[in-house]
Amino acid sequence: MTVPSRPHTPDAAGPSAAVPPPGCPAHAATGPDGTTRLYGELAATDPMGLYEKLRAAHGPVAPVLLDGDVRAWLVLGYLENRDVATRSTQFSHDPRVWHGWRSGEIDAENSPLMPLIGWRPDCVCADGEEHQRLRGAVTAGLNQFDHRGLRRHITRFAHQLVDSFCESGKAELVSQFTEYLPMLTLTHLLGMSEEDRPELVHAARDLFKATETSLASNAYVLESLERLVVVKRSRPGQDIASALMAHPAGLTDEEVKHHLWLILLAGYETTTNLMSNVLRMVVTDERFRGSLAGGQMTLPEAVEQVLWDDPPLLVCPARWANGDTTLGGQQIKAGDMLLLGLAAGNVDPAIRPDPSAPVYHSRAHLSFSAGSHECPGQDIGRVIADTGIDILLTRLPDIVLSVPEEELGWRSTTWARHLTALPVTFAPRSAQGQEVTTPLPAPPPPTAGLPPEPPAGLWAQAGPEGGQVPAPRAASWWVRLGRLLRGR
Repeated sequence: MTVPSRPHTPDAAGPSAAVPPPGCPAHAATGPDGTTRLYGELAATDPMGLYEKLRAAHGPVAPVLLDGDVRAWLVLGYLENRDVATRSTQFSHDPRVWHGWRSGEIDAENSPLMPLIGWRPDCVCADGEEHQRLRGAVTAGLNQFDHRGLRRHITRFAHQLVDSFCESGKAELVSQFTEYLPMLTLTHLLGMSEEDRPELVHAARDLFKATETSLASNAYVLESLERLVVVKRSRPGQDIASALMAHPAGLTDEEVKHHLWLILLAGYETTTNLMSNVLRMVVTDERFRGSLAGGQMTLPEAVEQVLWDDPPLLVCPARWANGDTTLGGQQIKAGDMLLLGLAAGNVDPAIRPDPSAPVYHSRAHLSFSAGSHECPGQDIGRVIADTGIDILLTRLPDIVLSVPEEELGWRSTTWARHLTALPVTFAPRSAQGQEVTTPLPAPPPPTAGLPPEPPAGLWAQAGPEGGQVPAPRAASWWVRLGRLLRGR
């Protein structure tokens, strides 16, 4: 079965075409030719069930429709996903290869898909030597931070967030913790000001919803980053923005801005969803919580298990076929769009015949993609999740879900499944009042591509004088409880 290019029919698209009214056939689960829509009610309420129906009907590669009935292939098989992700000569990352631009299949001015499938001057949209040039700058910017020092900084942010609700005896962990800790950390690493963070949280969430306001939200994020680039050109610091500018690859301001966009949005969405999914398992699954408390599974291993079972991104956009080929029994034509089905690939029966078997010892999942474009910031995301969750559970070891599990709600899009709320209760506790700012430590001795160590006093603006040493951290409550249960 092939996915033909759809002819452009401008007369059929009027002002109301972008948002179909309730009851319109566009809300149905399939398009006019029976192709499954990867958006709408079914995709939003049970995406994993939808993937299994597609797998049963089409095998490891299935034809689907995106918003606006844009045609694509969804890769469901584990091996097929790895094949597409690692074979860049056959499957390009440059969206300009797509035949949909020429056929008029998409409204490039107004489609909510544009922030995710449109071309940008960044490493995700590049192949070959250009990808290596841009990726090298990103890797240098991310690798300048020592993980031990990064954990100290995340610890400070996490304590501040817990202090904001610990005295009340209740919290909504998504809006009060998991949505804010990644943004606090990432905006700091990028070199942004604290004033930008609340609006960026809202804009980042809206951008991934692929709604009529996504384009405006994307514009807001880009404008914020453009202002940051201007500031850092004149006043560089120990941050990712400054590292990108100083790299020998010679990134333009436009390239710097779009790579900051990539790091901020990709890192924020994945880390927020990962933290929410882990905490949901802690408060809803007694076996999961028992394995942690009993020492059978460490917190980093718990994170890997969730990355297998409930990845932060369901679908990763996108690859484009450089030529005709066959994949998973389907005939792929030159210029076709392919979507990496990360969640579907992680539960492919071909590699996980028993989905209930623990796999937390393995990092072979697809949650951060694979190949030369595998997420370069995944370890920073893991550090944020591990550290933040450990601080929360150390401070509040008795958290319990305050509503029946079946009342938990989700907001699903084509790309991600986002827990909307996680209300919990616990015994009220006094705030620790940790206001000490712990700056990130200086990187290793400068090497090619990294900015020089900032002059003395540069970090003084970040916090009080002498606030360089964080308060001692209590041993993880998981460790203490595990020792108690084992009689040690």
